[in-house]
Amino acid sequence: MESQRLTRDQFRGLFPGRQRAFHLELRDEYGVADEIGPFQSWLKGEPDDHRWHDSWLRFVRAAVGRGTSIQRARVVTEPWSDYVRWAMTIDPLNLEAGEEIGYLPRQTVADISLPDEDYWLIDDDTLVLSLFEPDGSSGGLVLVRDEALINQCVQVRDLTWPRAVPYVQYVAA
Repeated sequence: MESQRLTRDQFRGLFPGRQRAFHLELRDEYGVADEIGPFQSWLKGEPDDHRWHDSWLRFVRAAVGRGTSIQRARVVTEPWSDYVRWAMTIDPLNLEAGEEIGYLPRQTVADISLPDEDYWLIDDDTLVLSLFEPDGSSGGLVLVRDEALINQCVQVRDLTWPRAVPYVQYVAA
């Protein structure tokens, strides 16, 4: 499988001129460096100014402003992990910036052959895997040029996104 490691800036550089970016998240726990401090503070009940998240929110606003639809589908185990509960407190910021976010209880996708890794599918032809270490820390972003895997991820997107319950409905239920 041909692949190329990407920096955060290289990844974000893939969005201009694109119609749709779809992100599938499969884990109930993450340990991404930028989130560790805010997550630990949340667990302690401490306030968060969300400055750590500003770069992503500016990026989303700009991408959506240029016409790119950004969709995030989270496959989650119920009852929710602390991390998922925390992510739900961040979702309103992402929604305000222009992301669409949907939740899929894990049992609702049991019939779908999900990939092993989280991924970003940009339009139908650009696949970026979000790799993670067993402890949830980031293993980086990898641009993949494997037609079979790209096709699988297109199919997964087309099966999961229609089933995803929009954030507002999901948290209200």
